[in-house]
Amino acid sequence: MTSTQGHHGAGPQQAVGSGERRNGFGIAALVLGIVGALLFWTAIGGIVLGVLALIFGVLGFRRSRRGVATNGTMSVIGAVLGALALVVSSVLLAMGVAVINSDEFKNYQDCIEHANSQSDRQDCARDFDQEVDNG
Repeated sequence: MTSTQGHHGAGPQQAVGSGERRNGFGIAALVLGIVGALLFWTAIGGIVLGVLALIFGVLGFRRSRRGVATNGTMSVIGAVLGALALVVSSVLLAMGVAVINSDEFKNYQDCIEHANSQSDRQDCARDFDQEVDNG
């Protein structure tokens, strides 16, 4: 079998441009998109992996459109999963920052610092819940 017949087990002597189709970007996009979607609740999982999945998905899709790769659908799915992970993680991060910077949370922190017993801490939590519900 010659190196131009596309044998997948060919050694390093096979040239990249000799008909071999490389699907690394699409596979990377899908894996990163799945992991990012599973870890959307973390900044690294959702935002970083989501961005990487989106980038690799676009690159993989472009390669498939040029005929250099065969997994355009896999690239698109990885990019979509990455984009969803990115958006959901970004929204959760923004909500967390908003809560932490809120007056209600600052009041809760002050209350917890001055609480002397478990029942005082429970009262702080109850007051925080009421302030959030009324705010």
